Amino acid sequence: MLLPHKAVRATEHIDLQINLIKKLEKKGYTYKTSDGIYFDTSKLKEYGKLAKKNTAGIKAGARIEMGEKRLATDFALWKFSSPTETRQMEWNSPWGRGFPGWHIECSAMSMKYLGETFDIHTGGVDHIQVHHQNEIAQSEAATGKPLARFWLHGEHLHLDNEKMSKSTGNIVTPEIIRQKGFDPLDFRYLMFTAHYRSKMNFTWESLQSVANARRELEEFVRELLAEKKKSKSYIRLPYVSVEKKFFAMIADDLNTPKAIGILWNFIRSYRKARTKNPTAAYALLLSFDHILGLGIKHIKQTTIPSSIQQLVEKREVARQKKHWLEADSIREELQKKGWEVKDTSGEPVVIKK
Repeated sequence: MLLPHKAVRATEHIDLQINLIKKLEKKGYTYKTSDGIYFDTSKLKEYGKLAKKNTAGIKAGARIEMGEKRLATDFALWKFSSPTETRQMEWNSPWGRGFPGWHIECSAMSMKYLGETFDIHTGGVDHIQVHHQNEIAQSEAATGKPLARFWLHGEHLHLDNEKMSKSTGNIVTPEIIRQKGFDPLDFRYLMFTAHYRSKMNFTWESLQSVANARRELEEFVRELLAEKKKSKSYIRLPYVSVEKKFFAMIADDLNTPKAIGILWNFIRSYRKARTKNPTAAYALLLSFDHILGLGIKHIKQTTIPSSIQQLVEKREVARQKKHWLEADSIREELQKKGWEVKDTSGEPVVIKK
């Protein structure tokens, strides 16, 4: 994944959080209890709109302590520190020494860095019912504007058909994936094979399958680079319709499984085509990779040692003379040395295995 342009800390924005709570207080959305300042959800008619839930029927349960809260859906904006103990993180505020509630930091920092309304808010499906619901409530109560235009919630990744959870130890880390001999890009590719709003079950077999597919994609790119070096065509137009189909799928709620399917349909049709335009095909893949991020632009044409090149040329002479046994024998010799030869309508393409 690309690193964000900014990585900010909630503890460095306590003043913003306090100011936001003061704004909500001034507008009449808060009330005070013995343990903190709470947001009054009864004052917001549209509370619950993200999850489309009936908030009137919600009661305090095992995870929701009512205490002095007026409604089960009310949530803390600022919690007071206990007078009998000192916390590692606590600050002075107009209401007393304490610390921010769970949700307020997100609203305060997003307003500072993204504005009062921004385009896309992401998160896991487990954040819909509470965290994102409350984030919307406090932000929109403060500004009177929509918090985000689009909400994209990712489903859970499962391991052995159970939700991955750090608390249970049912996890696979990136380091373990590396130790198993896979590239991080293999895992990235795997994520594209299921829609982000669909559950995915992780298996080592599925990761191996996409690793093989990604190697084939790299091989195709190297074929294009070899053909492109000898081609004089610079026209990109032949594949505009394919590009439109790909980006139509991306625009359709990030339908990456279908977008990946369009990529492979193009590769298969290109290999079968009588006339080829490697320059245009390579440009098309770079356009796709602007979204996929599979590192296509970093794939380099294979440097062929002179001894291997001589064998390839010798095999090509045998093929032209229709000495098929000799050509096959040389192919086997090249394979033993770790090289694969692919015959094309032009010169053969040589790939490092």
